[in-house]
Amino acid sequence: MFPFRLYTLLAGGASAAFVAYLMFGRRKKSPAEIELHRREWLNQIGRITDGTVIDVQELAQNGHAPATHLIFQYDVGGVSYEASQDVTNLRQHINLHSCRLGLPTSVRYDPQNPGNSIVVSEKWMGLRQ
Repeated sequence: MFPFRLYTLLAGGASAAFVAYLMFGRRKKSPAEIELHRREWLNQIGRITDGTVIDVQELAQNGHAPATHLIFQYDVGGVSYEASQDVTNLRQHINLHSCRLGLPTSVRYDPQNPGNSIVVSEKWMGLRQ
């Protein structure tokens, strides 16, 4: 009977430690870290297709510097997609003044989810100058 209680207490303690780690041990990623991870992942697995820049917009945020969004469209498998990418942190990689309506671009997208796409990242540039 004693070993059974010991194993039960050990299993309960391990479960409690695991739950405490999940709740308090892991730090949540910031939106910038999540976006960086998404761009890196699309650089590794993404396929490339042709697209077109539709617009470049600066959106004012509450009490923060304005965010710059690059809006583009592309076709995959006969389906047309329209997406935007926040390029605020990537300004050193692109010249936003040369981005104009109708500018041809290459779009890197996720083959499993073609709506997940990018035009520019730290290691790849789809904009054509």
